[in-house]
Amino acid sequence: METENKDVRTRMYEYFENNAKYRDKWISRNKFYHKTIEQQYAFMIPEGSKVLDLGCSTGDLLNSVKPVYGIGVDFSPSVVEIAKSKYPNLEFVVADVEEFICPFQPDYVIVSDLVAALWDIQKFLCTLRKYCGDSTKVIISTYNYGWESILKLGELLHIKQRQPLQNWLSQKDIENLMHLENFEIVKNDRKLLLPKYVPFFNFLFNKIFANLPLVNKACLINFVTVRPVFNNLSQYSVTIVVPARNERGNIENAILRTPEFSLHQEFIFIEGNSQDDTYAECLRVKQKYPQKDIKVMRQSGRGKGNAVREAFATATGDILMILDADLTTPPEDLPKFYEAIRSGKCDFVNGCRLVYPMEKQAMRFLNFLANKFFGMFFSYLLGQPLKDTLCGTKVLFKSDYQKIAANRSYFGDFDPFGDFDLLFGAAKLNLKILEVIVRYRDRQYGTTQISRFKHGWLLMRMSAFAAKKLKFR
Repeated sequence: METENKDVRTRMYEYFENNAKYRDKWISRNKFYHKTIEQQYAFMIPEGSKVLDLGCSTGDLLNSVKPVYGIGVDFSPSVVEIAKSKYPNLEFVVADVEEFICPFQPDYVIVSDLVAALWDIQKFLCTLRKYCGDSTKVIISTYNYGWESILKLGELLHIKQRQPLQNWLSQKDIENLMHLENFEIVKNDRKLLLPKYVPFFNFLFNKIFANLPLVNKACLINFVTVRPVFNNLSQYSVTIVVPARNERGNIENAILRTPEFSLHQEFIFIEGNSQDDTYAECLRVKQKYPQKDIKVMRQSGRGKGNAVREAFATATGDILMILDADLTTPPEDLPKFYEAIRSGKCDFVNGCRLVYPMEKQAMRFLNFLANKFFGMFFSYLLGQPLKDTLCGTKVLFKSDYQKIAANRSYFGDFDPFGDFDLLFGAAKLNLKILEVIVRYRDRQYGTTQISRFKHGWLLMRMSAFAAKKLKFR
C-alpha cells in the first residue's frame, strides 16, 4: 500500500512538473471557468483577510481575493516559481498539502480543485484542522460528480486539461469527511450550468437558472464553506443593546428581568424620538441601579437600524446582543443565546418565535404569515436554514460585527430595521447562523410600531435587493 502511494505521488508530481509551463495556457483557454471561480472566492472572502491557498497553482486565485497577507502552497516547484514571478507581493511555498503546517492562523483557507487530486482526503483534513482557529473558514470548490462523464469527454477532446487522478465526491461524502475530522458545513453554493461563455445564454443559464432552487443542483461547481468545531470553555463579557422608542413602561423590567450571566454585562439603552419620556426613564433606571453597568444614549438618526449601529459602535463587550425594548422576546432567555455562541456552536445567533404557541396578542396573523414567507425565502438566499428572520434578538461577537461594518459598503445603508443588515453581512462573511427558540409574549406596555403594509412592502423591496446582491450577481 505504501509503495502504491509513493508511485501515485511520483506520477502526479511528474505530471504537474512536466505541465507547469502549459498551466497558464490552459487557464487562458478556459478563462470563463477560472474567472467564475475567482469572482466567487472574491465575493466570499473580504479584502484584507489573511488567506492560505492550498494547491495554489500559478497564484491567480490567491491574488484575486486581495489578501492583506497570503501564502500559496503547491507541491510543484516549477508552478511555485511561476507564481512567485507573477505575484511577488505574495508568498508561495513548495510543500505537500497533506503535511504542510501553516505558520499563521488564517482567516480563510482556499481549497480549489484540490480534493479531486488528493491521495488521502481525511489525512489532509486532519492536518488542516491543526492550524485552523475558531474563526477560520475553509472554502472548498469541487466538481459536481454528476459531470464526471462530460469532463472526461472534455479531456479527450482537449477542451480541458487532462488530470492524472480524480476523486469524485458526492455531497454526502464531503459531509461525512468533515464530520470525521471535526469540521461542520456552514453552507453550500453552486455555480455554472454553462462553463463556456456564450452571449445571452450565459445570462440565462449562469445568472438565472443556476441560482434557482433544485435547478442549481445540476451546476458544475460546488462551493462548500466549513468551519472547525471547538468545545469552547471560555467566558466573555456582553453588551446588551436595548433600542427604545415610546417604551417607558418596559425600561426597568429590561434590567430586572435579565438574569446574571457572562463575565460582565453592559446595558446600552438607546432612545429615539419618543413621545412618552422614555429617555428620562432610562436616566432614572441608570441612577436607581448603580451596581449595573448602564449607559444611556440618544440616537442621531431614525429607525432601529441606526440605533443599533450607533450603540454597537460604543459597546465594550466581547459579545453584542440586541434586546427589543417591548420585551416580547423574554430577557430571561438571553442566557440561551449566550451559551449558544460562547460554546462555539455558531458565530451568529438569531431568535426564533415561530415554534412555541404564542400568547393571543403576541403576533397578528398577517405578521405570522409574513414571518413564515421571509424565513423560507431567506433560507434560500443565505444558504442556511432560518425560520424567523424578523425576530429582533440577534447575537454575535463584536469582532465579527466589526468585519460586517467594515464590509457594509457592499450592501449599503439600505435597512432601517437593522435585522437584515446583520443577517446579510453575516452570510457574506460565511458566519455559522443558529436559531434559539423563544416563547413570544404579549406586550405589557405600549403598542406595536410595525405598520404591516408599509413595512411589509419595504421588506419585499429589501428582499429583492438582497436576492440581486447575494444570488443573482
